[in-house]
Amino acid sequence: MAQEGINRGWTVTSAGTGINLALGVLYTWSIFKGAIKQSVEKGGPGDFNWDMASLNDPYAVCCLVFSVIMILAGRIQDRFGPQRTAMIGGLLVGLGFILASTTTDYLSWVIGFGVLAGSGIAFGYSSATPAALKWFPPDKTGRITGIVVAGFGLASVYIAPLSQYLLNNFGIGRAMLFYGIAFPIVVCSLAVFLVNPPSGFVPEGFAERRRTREAGIVASSAFEDTNTTPLQMLRSPMFWVLWLLYFIGAGAGLMVIGSLAGMAKASMGSKAFLAVAILAIGNAGGRIAAGMLSDKIGRKRTLASIFAFQALLMVASIYSIGGHSNALYIVLLATLIGFNYGANLSIFPSYAKDLWGMKNFGVNYGIIFTAWGVGGLVMSRVSQYLSAAGGGSYRSSFMLAGALLTFGAVIALVMRDRKEEARQEFRRHMAAPLKQGI
Repeated sequence: MAQEGINRGWTVTSAGTGINLALGVLYTWSIFKGAIKQSVEKGGPGDFNWDMASLNDPYAVCCLVFSVIMILAGRIQDRFGPQRTAMIGGLLVGLGFILASTTTDYLSWVIGFGVLAGSGIAFGYSSATPAALKWFPPDKTGRITGIVVAGFGLASVYIAPLSQYLLNNFGIGRAMLFYGIAFPIVVCSLAVFLVNPPSGFVPEGFAERRRTREAGIVASSAFEDTNTTPLQMLRSPMFWVLWLLYFIGAGAGLMVIGSLAGMAKASMGSKAFLAVAILAIGNAGGRIAAGMLSDKIGRKRTLASIFAFQALLMVASIYSIGGHSNALYIVLLATLIGFNYGANLSIFPSYAKDLWGMKNFGVNYGIIFTAWGVGGLVMSRVSQYLSAAGGGSYRSSFMLAGALLTFGAVIALVMRDRKEEARQEFRRHMAAPLKQGI
């Protein structure tokens, strides 16, 4: 029975990862933005006629809608299960891309890519992780979360070059239509495999912890499922600390991701889309590595480390726009920025499960995920404004992001997480030689 549960759990995990691989198209916005910008500069009948300061608006709205709808999608996932939730997501994303494929109108793109696709991504994303986590014990939370959400980050590896190919050969409209047809098929097919464990299912590993507690070695609540309600969570000071940190980490990363192709164009020319694909590898790797590392050394230490490192990378990014960087430097920078940004996307859902339990995980994480959307909206919009005001330079944006990340690293270092302290105490006891004959 235990082995069967593990195998089923990995099937669910793989399906969730596959759904995120499709929905990660969000991270290739800079490819589409570049094509829209060229059309604006070209002008003429049938071309895009947008204000240059508004080029990031569909992406920014998508980030905001994604995060806000995560609350509703999480509630639906908690109540009706992951299959229906994921299918709704696939259909909404397809509808949004099809709408955008029919027009160059600014408002239609905001509605199509921003509102409809953003809502669909929320439904799909919210259904993938909870189902997988329920099949595994709590001490694998970081690892499983990292694997599932890695699909979202890794998507650009194939979507970036595919998008560039479609844009070069068929144009923006047909490229969006292709995705509008393909994504619903893929997501709805994989949704069939998203199932929750049967009632009374106990993941492998709980029995060992139970025997350990019964032996009197340690009686810790570190791994207990608290089943906190959304209102109880909102009253917790820890929620607001984590919300602020998520806003900073996500906002800084999304700012770079949304503009990366434009930044790389000076040194990589028509191959700038490769920087987006390479960033995705770092993005996915960071989610898995940070998830596993946080299981070992704790969420708090992992979070403080990635914030500090990301702040240094923002400083390094200033050098990359100073006219001295080459393609290799851009690629290395993109990989590391993607790695640190991706780490956020595995640590915060793990934190949500640790602190507030699985029963209301969908809606609880949806609420904290609003920080991701607000961060993406604010930082991408500020970045575009600062870039336009500075003659196309991203220097001020990187300086602001670096300062915020440094502030976030300090907060992460000084915050107190009693449940994590209990979990670390539990591990120390588990690592010590057992003297009770267990």
